[in-house]
Amino acid sequence: MKKSAKSVLSAVLLAGLVLGVGNNTSVIAAPAAFSTATPGAAVNAAPSVSPAATPAPIMRDNLFKFGLKKELELPVTVTSGGFSYTLEKLMIYDVKSKEAQALMKKYGYSDRIYKAPTKYMIWTKITIENKSNKVIQQGATSLIGKWFLNMDGNNLLTPTPKNVMHEKNSKEALYDWILKPGEKLTSYQMYGYIKDPQQISIYTDVNGGFDEKYIIKNPKE
Repeated sequence: MKKSAKSVLSAVLLAGLVLGVGNNTSVIAAPAAFSTATPGAAVNAAPSVSPAATPAPIMRDNLFKFGLKKELELPVTVTSGGFSYTLEKLMIYDVKSKEAQALMKKYGYSDRIYKAPTKYMIWTKITIENKSNKVIQQGATSLIGKWFLNMDGNNLLTPTPKNVMHEKNSKEALYDWILKPGEKLTSYQMYGYIKDPQQISIYTDVNGGFDEKYIIKNPKE
């Protein structure tokens, strides 16, 4: 009888160890699932890396709106007399558009620059650089233009940014500027035009040097 009681007690204790005593279910952990992976593979595996997103292309012009075939993609650089001019961006806006009106209001531009009504305001981003050994400037002491944006054989006129006209070397709306040898400046300029362009070029005329490049050639030529 004593032996039977001892056997029953042993069975109960064994069951308790297997099933867990009370609420403590961590007395004996469940056996780990069998794995066919090579030992150490999980530790040495390289973390997965998502491919980098492709950056969106920079919109440098909106000439597609006019159905024009470009000879050159912006940016375009012309250099003469140790002076370099780069047209970085060229956006043609209807004079009544929100883009044109916002720029005109912010910088004090006027569309009254031609006898005929101005149809487009043209916003450009530019970089100029003095590669010569002399000071190059434009303003009260040197009124002669150094670069020109030409459409259909006409050098476009640029209105004065009245709100920043007294700021030399403005990086927002260029008017007066001066560059010492080796200096460079990136800024913006507004132009006006009276019709849809068919031909577009830029050129520099500095210290007896001349350089011109066509962005759009006249389809009739």
